[in-house]
Amino acid sequence: MRILLMHPNYHSGGAEIAGNWPPAWVAYIAGSLKKEGYDNIRFVDAMTHDLSDEQIRAIIAAEQPDVVGTTAITPSIYKAERILEIAKEEVPEAVTVLGGIHATFMYKQVFVEAPWIDCIVRGEGEHVFVDLIRTIDEGRWPEECDQVKGIAWHDGEQVIANPAAPPITRLDTLAPDWGVLEWDQYHYIPMQNRRVAVPNFARGCPYTCTFCSQWKFWRTYRVRNPKDVVDEIEHLYREYDVGFFILADEEPTIHRKKFIEFCEELASRNLDIYWGINTRVTDILRDEEYLPLYRRAGLIHISLGTEAAAQMNLNRFRKETTIEQNKKAIELLRKHGIVSEAQFIVGMENETREQLEETYQMCQDWAPDMANWAMYTPWPFSDMFAELDDKVEVYDFDKYNFVTPIIKPDQMDRAEVLDRVMHNYRRFYMKKSFFSYPWTRDKAKRKYLMGCLKAYALSGFKRKFYDLGRVNYWGSKKTVHFDFDETKSTIVQPSLGEWKQAPRKKLERARNVAREAQVNKQAARERAKEEAARIKANGGQADASTPTRSGEPVSLNKRRERDEQRTAESTPAE
Repeated sequence: MRILLMHPNYHSGGAEIAGNWPPAWVAYIAGSLKKEGYDNIRFVDAMTHDLSDEQIRAIIAAEQPDVVGTTAITPSIYKAERILEIAKEEVPEAVTVLGGIHATFMYKQVFVEAPWIDCIVRGEGEHVFVDLIRTIDEGRWPEECDQVKGIAWHDGEQVIANPAAPPITRLDTLAPDWGVLEWDQYHYIPMQNRRVAVPNFARGCPYTCTFCSQWKFWRTYRVRNPKDVVDEIEHLYREYDVGFFILADEEPTIHRKKFIEFCEELASRNLDIYWGINTRVTDILRDEEYLPLYRRAGLIHISLGTEAAAQMNLNRFRKETTIEQNKKAIELLRKHGIVSEAQFIVGMENETREQLEETYQMCQDWAPDMANWAMYTPWPFSDMFAELDDKVEVYDFDKYNFVTPIIKPDQMDRAEVLDRVMHNYRRFYMKKSFFSYPWTRDKAKRKYLMGCLKAYALSGFKRKFYDLGRVNYWGSKKTVHFDFDETKSTIVQPSLGEWKQAPRKKLERARNVAREAQVNKQAARERAKEEAARIKANGGQADASTPTRSGEPVSLNKRRERDEQRTAESTPAE
């Protein structure tokens, strides 16, 4: 059986500005297939090679595969659908298969958009895809398609989702085939173009941030044996000359004991390799005493889910952190020579010019090494998508990429949001390039930061950063055009089925936030009335020294009251 796996050619100027990232999914799928005896596999990375539709067509025509499989996150869904359409045109008898998080929840809409797709793998694909391939190979497809757990399919009239396959409980039974990748294509610019890998340490997340959906997709939180992970990293280092890796997990530090074991084991191997992670602020605070170990193990870059500069948005995102904790975590990373990156989510419906400026000022106060302003992207299967309701006016998933303003703020237009974000980037990295990076005392950290600056400069020069070339941004909002596909005006509601929803306690906590916001809103109104009466009594002049709540003067209390007012207006009532 000939199996062709392809990665869709989607670009947006986000994380890819740092280099070419290897699509780890194909290594895990190929490894599972080969373990079961299916080794006639070819992989084509259409994204890294920037392949056109005609080039993809030529490859499929030459291969004449029995099965064509691809994957998609939300912004790459149309590219993935197109690959499988070309496959059906060139090899009509081939079985076309789509996997990934978007299709897992949006399979009904995918089948409407792309009826040429034969089936969709929902959730983790390693075991499900092997079962599907075995069914096809044994000649039981499509007659017994209803026997394959974890897939959705259609018969031309109705869409059927089979019962979900159980999560893979023992992740260490998976044996990724890293040799299927073209390693000379995958490099990381901040590390002088050394080869980069994206292995797994764990899957899932016990937290339920409203803007995220990883905790839904993976369903349960599972951690691999730390020694096995280090063995895999050493294999990548020695066999494929990998010099940098990023753990693919949302937050690999969640299981403190195993993450410490991982770092100790990695440090003991003395490999010339650096790495980075994304994690929670609270885990950094928890692990303060272990930060020297983390750095000794080669951990050079930590991207923190700070998310917001205003506590109201942290509450709304169910981040369960505070502004003060964000600042403290960055201070700790700086103290121990680890590059800190603050992540901000902007572009909500209550966004204002003042709020965007506050994120920049907060950045100056926290002093992270790097900062990233990501446009809020309402995954159609996330909790916040349902909360936003009619605030979501754009259903062109091609633009759901963290760099395009999907939500139009009430007090700004989308082009102005982009312009203000670019204003923040320019100021932040201009200061860093002249007054910070070149003077960093830690040699390894300085070299890394200068490499990051090079990546930003290259992507900016090529007009790829933040997709600025495509939207025609030249330093002013006047020339910007997002070109949303207005024919995509509705969505089919996502189907969660057996997939995870927020635990009852966390939903109750969210409702409590809403109740508190309503109380704060009323209290703010009462204080406003009192202040108005006081000003009137003073002949129309506000007394800056007049004490208000907590004994603070009016001038110091104004911002706090404004944040409470925004919280009340932006948080839905129960």
